[in-house]
Amino acid sequence: MALTIAVAGIFHETNTFAPGKTGEADFQGERVVGEEAFRLRYEGTRTSMGGVVDAARAHGARLAPGLYAAATPSGMIEQTAAESLIEEVAASVDPDADGLVLIMHGAMVSERSEDLEGACLARLRARLGREFPIAMTIDLHGNVSREMVRLADILVGYDTYPHVDMYERAVEAFGLLVRLVSGEIAPVRAYAHTGMLVVPQAMRTDEGGMKKLMSKALEMENAPGVLNVTVAGGFPYSDVPDAGMAFVVTTDGNPGLAERCAAELAASAVRLRREFGLGALPPQEAVETALAEREGPVILAEGSDNVGGGAPGDATYLLSRLTNVPRTALIVIRDERAVARACELGVGAEFRGPVGGASGELHGKPVAVRGTVRLLFNGRYRHIGPYMTGHQADMGRTAVLECGRLTIVLTERRVAPWDPGHIASVGLNPEHYHILVVKSAIAWQTAFGPLAKRVVHVDSPGCCSANLGHFEYRSAAAIPAGALTAEEWGGTVHVY
Repeated sequence: MALTIAVAGIFHETNTFAPGKTGEADFQGERVVGEEAFRLRYEGTRTSMGGVVDAARAHGARLAPGLYAAATPSGMIEQTAAESLIEEVAASVDPDADGLVLIMHGAMVSERSEDLEGACLARLRARLGREFPIAMTIDLHGNVSREMVRLADILVGYDTYPHVDMYERAVEAFGLLVRLVSGEIAPVRAYAHTGMLVVPQAMRTDEGGMKKLMSKALEMENAPGVLNVTVAGGFPYSDVPDAGMAFVVTTDGNPGLAERCAAELAASAVRLRREFGLGALPPQEAVETALAEREGPVILAEGSDNVGGGAPGDATYLLSRLTNVPRTALIVIRDERAVARACELGVGAEFRGPVGGASGELHGKPVAVRGTVRLLFNGRYRHIGPYMTGHQADMGRTAVLECGRLTIVLTERRVAPWDPGHIASVGLNPEHYHILVVKSAIAWQTAFGPLAKRVVHVDSPGCCSANLGHFEYRSAAAIPAGALTAEEWGGTVHVY
């Protein structure tokens, strides 16, 4: 008899330092309920949900989709929205299913809960029982809690950053869940936290300390009895007790093996802590450095305004220094009022007015610009690159301004530069610009990485700054990796 596997989830990376709150309306852009809607949106995509669809087909299982909702990374989730979403997810899961694949981020925070993934799992357990098999997927930037590890039978995190393997990890989680349901495996999980806060720019998995840790983890996964090893780099912009780098090792009924592997990984991470630093330049120096390069495009990575980390996307520290540049430059700014003004003026009209800087002084002040409205667009496109191929993106109404050698793409909504369509959708070719400003830490590389002649990280204020000294932490127990002094890890491994 074919298995019935449920799938549901809530996906949000919460930046507790970001301005504003995240309400239930923010989850309406990607809110899918039921089998038909789920397949229509995700079948054929390289997303976690697409992976679940294909895995169900490969295993001959019937898929029973409940609610899946996602929102662009942003500020603290309103408590009423969090409670409503968790209740809806729990109610949407078929209690007669053989198991559940739960798709979460790992760094969701609400006004009253510092661990929404754990809270969601607790609600599911209350409704479905402790014996109901649950496999959960999380982002590499998840802040993993003991509650998450205790309540999920299987926890599978992404292995790549930029993230290009969420499809594969969902397929993996689905396969492990099927093995659990069939009685083939008995998962035991060990959890170790390093006590280190690491900035996203230092988590690229094809270089430095993160590459070494990931290689060790993948080597462990190939050992007999090890089912999965998850390296969670953590999300330092969620000020919660569990923020920071952690490891989860899942074995087949062997708690000692899981404990040894988790402890070894945590100790290795602490020994490598010096490799998790980042060199960044102040805005003016960054622009001058880019202009001095003979060839472009030169990427100015404005990680402090990282849309994919919850930032507003309207910081102006770089924009203010690009209005009169002698070489071509391109920047994307989220500014609803400026877009409305451009739409009102129409294509070909002259635009004069302030742009950006609407989210408080942390992200800069509005900058006066003057240029020509060259294009107006509805802002919708599908991903054509390796990051979540086929995913639907929506920038809202979008306007392209030509201001001398500077081109400004104005958007109503915050959309991270994860895909070439971020620029191609408005008819622009990134290779035509000497300077490309990306409001991203590392994930921009899936869109523009192959084109970059040089990358300059920018150290400016903002709710995603790579300089963690800009932030006042109140809840996080971990500290910046570079501030650790212990040569050996002396933490505790928890086994479930």
